Amino acid sequence: MTTMHRNALLPGRPTPWRPLLWLLVLALWQVLALPTARAADPSPLVLPADARPVNVWSVATLLADPSLQWGVQDALERLHDFAEPPSRGGSLGVRKEAIWLRVPLMSRVASGNEWIVNIDFAVLNEVDIYLTQQGRLTQHAALGNLRPYSERPLRGRTPAMTLDLAADTPYELLIRVQTSGAMIVPITLSKAPYLVHRSLREQMFQGVLAGLALCLVVYSFTQWVSQREKLFLYYCMLVVGSAGFSLQFFGVGTQFLWSDRLWIEVHAAGAAGLLAIAGSFLFMGHALMGHMPHSRFLRVMQAGAVLSLVLLAAFLVDLINTRTTTAIISVLGPLPSLISLPIAVARARRGDSVSTTLLAAWVAYFTAAVTMVCLVQGLLPVNFWTLHSFQLGAAADMLLFLRVLGQRSAALRHAASEALRERDTMRSLAYTDSLTGLCNRRGMQMALQSALAQASPQRLVALYLMDLDGFKPVNDTYGHDVGDDLLVAVGHRLEANVRQHTDLVARLGGDEFIVMARELATPEQAQELGRALLHAFEKPFRLSHLSIQVGLTIGYALAPLDSDDAQHLVRLADAAMYTGKESGKHCIRRNPGELALAS
Repeated sequence: MTTMHRNALLPGRPTPWRPLLWLLVLALWQVLALPTARAADPSPLVLPADARPVNVWSVATLLADPSLQWGVQDALERLHDFAEPPSRGGSLGVRKEAIWLRVPLMSRVASGNEWIVNIDFAVLNEVDIYLTQQGRLTQHAALGNLRPYSERPLRGRTPAMTLDLAADTPYELLIRVQTSGAMIVPITLSKAPYLVHRSLREQMFQGVLAGLALCLVVYSFTQWVSQREKLFLYYCMLVVGSAGFSLQFFGVGTQFLWSDRLWIEVHAAGAAGLLAIAGSFLFMGHALMGHMPHSRFLRVMQAGAVLSLVLLAAFLVDLINTRTTTAIISVLGPLPSLISLPIAVARARRGDSVSTTLLAAWVAYFTAAVTMVCLVQGLLPVNFWTLHSFQLGAAADMLLFLRVLGQRSAALRHAASEALRERDTMRSLAYTDSLTGLCNRRGMQMALQSALAQASPQRLVALYLMDLDGFKPVNDTYGHDVGDDLLVAVGHRLEANVRQHTDLVARLGGDEFIVMARELATPEQAQELGRALLHAFEKPFRLSHLSIQVGLTIGYALAPLDSDDAQHLVRLADAAMYTGKESGKHCIRRNPGELALAS
């Protein structure tokens, strides 16, 4: 080992690296101390000469007050304790303590220094804005949604206050915020024209959404009243709850509907949220399984709705407070969708359009919910899209749910149409001859009863009872299939030789047919119609390669001349036909009553 190396290791001798070590420690201490120095004495925010809005978060520092008791003098005494915020996006998460924000500012212009400080979030419970100059309080406004609205210096939708600033004078803007919900504090300094423009734009946006909600409520309620379909009522509940929550959350209700009504302000959002959750349980349950009223899924959804309504009642009578209600809503809110998801996915795979639409609505809902949660936790900055994410998601949900209503209405109309078609089919089977498609005996009796009620000597009703001449040999020679084809052809020929709008052809059974003719002016007209039917059967029937000749024997009676009773009229016509058969067939006979008496 060399002498130099030995001396370097001896105790008490200075080494060449010790000064470097001390310099490194000193530099590190200065670096660590630098943020504290900046936080304790930040540079003032110099307001521009024009009307450009300024985001105060670029220079703001904050201090927590866990005691909730500090006043402005306490904050002024602790200016050196203010520190950098966790983020400069405008959201501080959910905090139980009060938060003080410090913004040093200064204006360089001699006039036009009326700047407005605005916090663009309506549901902060307590907001105190202090303007101090050299430790002296010059202005103060007590704001917040749990304080009297009429005492606000600027009666807008959100907490705001006008600042009177002198030129080239340093000020300390101190803002105290205490709230039970999310501490979202987007703060801007702007001139009145910009604030008015921005407020009008926001109110236009809120007005469009509120108008949409109103239209949906009116539509769904009137549809429920007219159709008594529960799905429309559940949708109405959902929209009312969602719209009520938005009105309170964005300050529109406080500004225009329930100003200075503290009870409504405290309960509006929680009550609306629980009502919307109850409507969601009922709507989704009925949309997916309304056709199975005893299903386990539907009972679970109904139980969820009942629980939500019970909690709503408890909240309205102050058995549970706002903070607890907020926690309950955050837990219950996703449950209707989560419980319905497996059934909706399974049905969507089978091509169910309602389930597919519900899945699309849930995608919009969860996207909006995740965005809102990230904003509340301070993971996203405050801007138009993040601040209104849940409202936009809810609007998308409402429109997609409206499509569900349309799909359900179409399904109901289809079901009703199918029921009518089935009813008409059953009625047709009951009153129609299955072979020929003509009326059967029952159908003819109904039509005859109706016609006799309007019969008179000037409006006669003729009832023709007829039997085919030579039909049995056709059946015996060619078989029953050819006989059936002949009966169908006979029905067609009879229909072709009667009046289309007043006369009715029916088959009584076998080879017996009956024709009812209305609106006849004279007995002679009835006789002419009967002869026309006889004449129509002088031509043979062409059935495939066969030519078959059959004739008619007709007996008839007139109402009300011969009888005004349907059964008696049929017996008269039958007696006349029987007489015609005995006298040689292929003839027409009227029975005014004598033949029936003779028989």
